Amino acid sequence: MAAKRTQKRMPRRREEFTYHGFRIEDLQAMSMTDLLPVMPSRTRRKVLRGLSRDEEHLLSRFRNGDARIRTHLRSMVVFPEMVGREIEIYTGKEFQKVELQPESVFHYLGEFALTRKRVSHGSAGIGATRSSKFVPLK
Repeated sequence: MAAKRTQKRMPRRREEFTYHGFRIEDLQAMSMTDLLPVMPSRTRRKVLRGLSRDEEHLLSRFRNGDARIRTHLRSMVVFPEMVGREIEIYTGKEFQKVELQPESVFHYLGEFALTRKRVSHGSAGIGATRSSKFVPLK
């Protein structure tokens, strides 16, 4: 059984979050066409070329207010209407729970669920190097 990982919470911010001078409530109230000038160029290009059927379906699940949302769409952009919701993103092995913060607006979902573990190297094993014969055995 896979061990549950604890997701680190972001520290509480002192002032209100703004993106290019807009508060998150203002961004959520905007339509997609009003958001276009505010978006970064890569996100704007993706929206102008059209979201895929799967991405549209995921967006509609956010709009409908589904309780549990799981997805494989790591290339989906975080739109302002998704902020504050919890989503499970597939890492290639398991689904990782992520709470979408205001700072994650216009980033990709895959940035918040890493696919590789952190490397932690142990001590040298027996016969690994010439100096390892002086490492005391446990």
